[in-house]
Amino acid sequence: MSQNNVFIAPGALVESDEIGEGTRIWRHAHIMPGALIGTDCNIGEGCYVEGHVHIGNGVTIKNGICIWENITLEDDVFVGPAAVFTNDYRPRAFKKMTTDDLLPTVVKRGATIGANSTIVCGITIGEYAFVGAGSVVTKEVLPFHIVFGNPAVSHGLVCKCAERIPGGITTHTCSCGLSYHIDGEVIREA
Repeated sequence: MSQNNVFIAPGALVESDEIGEGTRIWRHAHIMPGALIGTDCNIGEGCYVEGHVHIGNGVTIKNGICIWENITLEDDVFVGPAAVFTNDYRPRAFKKMTTDDLLPTVVKRGATIGANSTIVCGITIGEYAFVGAGSVVTKEVLPFHIVFGNPAVSHGLVCKCAERIPGGITTHTCSCGLSYHIDGEVIREA
């Protein structure tokens, strides 16, 4: 099925009218009313996207991902298969929460969330950060940092292209041509 240059595979249930041009939604995905999805996104098989979710342009969400209320994925974010997001820091079945009670999570532009990672709610993952597969992220991830482990900790810096940046330097030009100034944990493009 295709509407307004949006591809919706047979078996997908799309209840939101806010799906950007060029987006592809695969089998058994369920997009709830109120979800905002940008242009040129790819939402894999078996994904679930609640309302009060904002997904930017060019986002890839691999198979089997649930994006809960109050989660924002900015432009060009990649979410690997079977990654897990949360939005309730103290869940109890008997406590009935509203959207206002749920902690927001923001994944900034260009960040990568590796397969099978768990992202605990209420944090921000910085621009072009890289979360290694199987990590449990419990606190903020700074821009351009690569984190992995349980709990995830920083193991250095990465370029926009995801190539590692050597430690102990103040400037770096990547093989892709991008240059950076580095001051401790803070990195900015030259």
